[in-house]
Amino acid sequence: MMRQRSNLPVLGCKPVCKRRFPMNIVYLHTHDTGRYIQPYGFAVPTPNLMQLAGEGLLFRHAYCAGPTCSPSRAALLTGMAAHSAGMLGLAHRGAQMDDYSRHLASFLSRNGYNTALSGIQHEAPEAEMIGYDNILGNPDFDMSVFDFDSVGWDLHNAKAAAEYIQEKKSKPFFLSFGMFNTHLNFPQADPEINPAYLMPPPLFHDNRANREQWAAYLTSAKAADQCIGIVLEAIKDANIEDETLVIYTTDHGLPFPRMKCSLFDTGIGVSLIIRTPQRHGKGEAVDALVSHMDLFPTICELAGLSKPDWLQGHSLLPILEKKADSVREAVFAEINHHVEYEPMRCVRTERYKYIRNYGETAYLMPNVDASEYRSFVGEHGFFHGEKPQEMLFDLYLDPMEKVNLAHEDKYRETKLQMEQKLGNWMQATGDPLLSGAVPIRRIPQSG
Repeated sequence: MMRQRSNLPVLGCKPVCKRRFPMNIVYLHTHDTGRYIQPYGFAVPTPNLMQLAGEGLLFRHAYCAGPTCSPSRAALLTGMAAHSAGMLGLAHRGAQMDDYSRHLASFLSRNGYNTALSGIQHEAPEAEMIGYDNILGNPDFDMSVFDFDSVGWDLHNAKAAAEYIQEKKSKPFFLSFGMFNTHLNFPQADPEINPAYLMPPPLFHDNRANREQWAAYLTSAKAADQCIGIVLEAIKDANIEDETLVIYTTDHGLPFPRMKCSLFDTGIGVSLIIRTPQRHGKGEAVDALVSHMDLFPTICELAGLSKPDWLQGHSLLPILEKKADSVREAVFAEINHHVEYEPMRCVRTERYKYIRNYGETAYLMPNVDASEYRSFVGEHGFFHGEKPQEMLFDLYLDPMEKVNLAHEDKYRETKLQMEQKLGNWMQATGDPLLSGAVPIRRIPQSG
């Protein structure tokens, strides 16, 4: 199934400039995956992503701008902090961006691209608000429903994306292919994956229930990878690999405590693979700090488009072309509204992480996805702990972020420097939290 929109002009929006060469763009994104795929050294059955990494450049230290679904995606697809884009909560709860003409799909459509969405989007309450030329596959997905045949749904949309890729087009295209996997609820574990021989992530207590849940995650990741393989094969079969930019990433960390909806690295750390038509950095990995906000300006430079003035990210082209080892010294991330209001901000450099909690010190159970693991840690006191107002971590010595140094005399100067970096960023990006509690902008809900 495909919907098309009419090519109505957008007032005040003109093409920015002519491209140096035609380049298709395929944006592949999974849900709640963090870095738990094979290219990052984990025993996860994702051979297609492993192949993509071998053909492109792997970013070992990429971070989202907000570890909840809609703010993360809004920041990536506008090149702005989520609060700058106006996305302060979840789209399926009515939150929306201030201006959808700043969305990458809308921008590219104005600049001569045919744009298409297949599968998940989570940056608008309704996909039609974004302005894609084509909405493929099953466009009527309810983002508030988590218990359904996600494997079949993703497969259906992968096939729709593949058909779109293979169609003849008169201009370059931008395709966003979003998968529900690896979001909870996971599919039933593949019987070929034996939980007895699995090791869950380091934050998990190693017991049978957690191993079984990890087997279900691996099954979900395997399903997503198979869908990615279908899309990559379609690009190859259409003989357009040498004129197509492929980007793979995810929105944030795994859907478990201290991961999704947290500002620890397990929450904001994401996988990122970029395969350019020129095969920049083929089969290599880089350690540069990278933000999701850097992808929009990178796409502009690779496609020969002038960058719009709202962008806050930095192009990764100097890294891709090996002209620079890094393009930024710090990344920033935020939480505002998830299920409940939880205002937090952080800044991360190569060595240090500073987190500021502007809300309650209690852990908010509704902001942690329901799972066997949430039940396990909840039964054993996780939600009786407290989130300090300030946290500082030395990531060289404490990569798991367990020892809070915010009040240690030895780190006083470091904390002040990090606090200043965060404050300067909040000022520069017009963070509404500086003026007090942040209300969520919602659209009226029908029904």
